[in-house]
Amino acid sequence: MTSTVGSPTQAPPAAPPREPGGRRWAIRRGRWDIKFSPYLYVAPFFLIFGAFGLFPVFYTAYVSLFDWSLIQTGREFVGLDNYAEVLGDEQFWTAVTNTVGIFVVATVPQLLAALAVANVLNRQLRARTAFRMAVLVPNFTSVAAVGIVFGLLFAEQYGMINWLLDSIGLDPVQWRANRWSSWAAVSAMVDWRWVGYNALIYLAAMQAIPRDLYEAAAIDGAGRWRQFWQVTIPMIRPTILFTVIISTIGGMQLFTEPYMFGYGRSAGGVNNEYQTVAMYMYQYAFEGNFEYGYGSAVSWLLFLMIIIFALINFLIVRRSVGGETR
Repeated sequence: MTSTVGSPTQAPPAAPPREPGGRRWAIRRGRWDIKFSPYLYVAPFFLIFGAFGLFPVFYTAYVSLFDWSLIQTGREFVGLDNYAEVLGDEQFWTAVTNTVGIFVVATVPQLLAALAVANVLNRQLRARTAFRMAVLVPNFTSVAAVGIVFGLLFAEQYGMINWLLDSIGLDPVQWRANRWSSWAAVSAMVDWRWVGYNALIYLAAMQAIPRDLYEAAAIDGAGRWRQFWQVTIPMIRPTILFTVIISTIGGMQLFTEPYMFGYGRSAGGVNNEYQTVAMYMYQYAFEGNFEYGYGSAVSWLLFLMIIIFALINFLIVRRSVGGETR
């Protein structure tokens, strides 16, 4: 038997030195910074969006369930009666027809013209920068000023457009008394203001297309027109979809242009020839009896219309320009 008496005992391992309290706090703070700082950076956007975006949407939905007048203190819960009353109003459907009509008449030529302008600006031109800046000038112009100027241009008695028609032997047009003529006048205002804006968006997308594709198409014998349809359009397909969605949202909310065209009257003509849904909502919510609940119901129906038309346009354009976007 081996005796262990007098054998040296093994000392326990020494504990690692403790870090100073300041260093531990710095390490912990660094971990918190990595974990939480991204959320703090984006928090201001979500706070502002929640206060000025989400809250009004849900509050409007709440108000739409009440018989709520801005000039009376009583509020009566009516459920979906406001929606039923709106959908049963013939004037509302006239406003829907006007909104969709002006949207189609304005948006289709607007985007086609923007594509044409962008294609021209994408070429080697003299003073290209000046031209690119010039096409964006209308977008910086006050909408009210645009409405006043175009209202005078399309004036029935002394307007320049009727003067030009008379000079070539055509009869003057009563722009505000006819549905199609008023649609054309309002669409001209919208197109003048937004063609340059969309053109610069398309131009930015065209600038990102590799030049090798055009060189390969030219080697295969494709001219400029064929290159535009076979190379440019497919390559900027996501941008086209983006402008279609944005134009749909803006077109369905059209208010200022037709409002100023009608000299600040929300009725949109004697027989509501160019009254949009936004003008109809404004007329009932902030004019007349100040029917806030009724106007809120119109706002929510307009919101649903925007979603439906945006989805329809997305599907149509995605198929027409060649397949699914990635």
